[in-house]
Amino acid sequence: MSKGRTTLEVGHDGVGIITIVNPPVNSLSFDVLHSLKESFDEASRRDDVKAIVVTGAKGKFSGGFDISAFSGIQAAKERPKPGWVSIEIITDTVEASRKPSVAAIDGLALGGGLEVAMACNARLSTPTAQLGLPELQLGIIPGFGGTQRLPRLVGLTKALEMMLTSKPVKGQEAHSLGLVDGLVSADELVNTACKWALDILEHRRPWVASLYKTDKIEPLGEAREILKFARAQARKQAPNLNHPLVCIDVIEQGIASGPRTGLLKEAEAFDGLVVSDTCKSLVHIFFAQRGTTKVPGITDRGLVPRKVKKVAILGGGLMGSGIATALILSNYPVILKEVNQKFLDAGVNRVKANLQSRVKKGKMSQDKFEKAVSLLKGSLDYESFKDVDMVIEAVIENISLKQQIFADLEKYCPPHCILASNTSTIDLNLIGQKTKSQDRIVGAHFFSPAHVMPLLEIVRTAHTSPQIIVDVLDISKKIKKTPVVVGNCTGFAVNRMFFPYTQAGLLLVERGANLYQIDRVITKFGMPMGPFRLADLVGFGVAIATGTQFIQNFPERTYKSMLIPLLQEDKRAGETTRKGFYLYDGKRKASPDPELKNYIEKARSISGVSVDPKLVKLSEKDIIEMIFFPVVNEACRVLDEDIAVKAADLDISAVMGMGFPPYRGGLMFWADTLGSKYIHSRLEKWSGLYGGFFKPCNYLAARAAKGIPLSAPKDQAMSRL
Repeated sequence: MSKGRTTLEVGHDGVGIITIVNPPVNSLSFDVLHSLKESFDEASRRDDVKAIVVTGAKGKFSGGFDISAFSGIQAAKERPKPGWVSIEIITDTVEASRKPSVAAIDGLALGGGLEVAMACNARLSTPTAQLGLPELQLGIIPGFGGTQRLPRLVGLTKALEMMLTSKPVKGQEAHSLGLVDGLVSADELVNTACKWALDILEHRRPWVASLYKTDKIEPLGEAREILKFARAQARKQAPNLNHPLVCIDVIEQGIASGPRTGLLKEAEAFDGLVVSDTCKSLVHIFFAQRGTTKVPGITDRGLVPRKVKKVAILGGGLMGSGIATALILSNYPVILKEVNQKFLDAGVNRVKANLQSRVKKGKMSQDKFEKAVSLLKGSLDYESFKDVDMVIEAVIENISLKQQIFADLEKYCPPHCILASNTSTIDLNLIGQKTKSQDRIVGAHFFSPAHVMPLLEIVRTAHTSPQIIVDVLDISKKIKKTPVVVGNCTGFAVNRMFFPYTQAGLLLVERGANLYQIDRVITKFGMPMGPFRLADLVGFGVAIATGTQFIQNFPERTYKSMLIPLLQEDKRAGETTRKGFYLYDGKRKASPDPELKNYIEKARSISGVSVDPKLVKLSEKDIIEMIFFPVVNEACRVLDEDIAVKAADLDISAVMGMGFPPYRGGLMFWADTLGSKYIHSRLEKWSGLYGGFFKPCNYLAARAAKGIPLSAPKDQAMSRL
């Protein structure tokens, strides 16, 4: 593998052009940073170099510090300190150069890339280039001077917004903010930057060190008020995270004690955060998300995805209309089929409403709205299906109906057409039983709302051809979903792993735990909502239908509570009826219901269990473990049965499908921070007290016996076992 580097070329005009070369995004590895210093030192020494331009190879300035170096830093005993390296290279070499420098930015200038550019004396950019400091997404702060220079270039409020939200700005906006000094087309960019650098040399343009600019910084008292407000917002939005507060502290240090002191504090903080648990977790998620598209035996065969020009969707309900929205937003022509005109109109209107809400939020222009709507055609029959490349069935969960549909699709669709089902519970082998096209049948399980939720489970059966999987992986990329390829079983990966989530809650509540406390603790842990608030949102009809599937398929380890059926009998079906585990007002705000205890007592008597004093006063730690360890146990079975390709795929499934906090690294990564031995011993103890629901599976028991991580690949674990 070739090392990243920088090159120096000197033109006839005496401008030394330093180019960052490290494909694909010119990331700043340690090799690149040292090479950048060497190039600057050489340019400073050479008499034929009057001024310097810094740019990136192949239309990309730099995507930032090389994230793959993080794991090396985290594992090393003698750790390199990137924060201190940055002072030596970015501040004391680039910014302190005796020859003026201009950054010529195209494509990306993110993280360390933007920080290099901000150390130059001026910046030129193309109008569409992306500039930003997204480091907080990885559990760190900008470490190459960004916390000090960005506020001095764009003002404190905008700098805080850019850093704390990790949102980049386009070149056009960067220019109006003062982050870049001029906008130039890509083909004129480097030439214009060379002229600009010579103009600085000849004093026709200002020679500015960003670090010492003061005109955009508020007086100290006012600045402290802005920082105080930012701290309050950070605590409210991310109560479990420390690094946003560290970022604000470092910015304040620079404003109060001068930029050089700020840089020293930034370097120290950055080097500490790189080895924090939060950073390790978020870096794991970063790579895990990019690794879901690698499927051994499928994506390593050299298969090329076929072009999908037209997609048909059966069913215009909530899921079908959401899937249609996701597809037309990515320019796929879509046919939406329904059984009658009334249902079809309702489906089309749902799609329009989804798009309209994007227009209202300013995410879509009226022109784009019209274009998107024009891609959608309604249909009441299969006539228009003769040239579709993919069909996604999204009708109600009824086996015989789905079997009939797939038999029809085989007749009306071309022989190359991908036949996909969005089922969340029914076995795909059953769905395709009455066809001869089982090699074309695949699950495309979207999560609701389908045009918003980022995950797509691609479900393969023993018959699904590798080509079909490669095709659907390609479509998932085009519609901006993160795909996870899973095997065919009840609940696939996400719903299968998480079926014990609500069941564990029901078991605890029937034995005396406080239902509302469970939800509060689980939300505090970082989930979007606890198991009971989630059941209300999903609705009890769905909860009972899916719960029944798990009870039928895994009778020995499901907890059969009558609480939800009792509530439903009383016309309490969750949020839609304004009553479930909670009461809801007109604005969908949930509040506890004192009446609920009557239903719990009735369910308890049906189950024949009594209140356990130990469960009445559970600690937060016990609640988290009793809710999540059964989920971890089920995830171990999913791995053991080869339903998932690797543990990291389950981490992404948990984060993107269920909202498991990414800063904990996903379900299995988090479990491994606690250790297989500890999880096994806790489950073993509860299994003795409360029955088979908690019984640890063989995979977990075997790994606990040898202290092997749950995420270790099977072949590694087998050699140790």
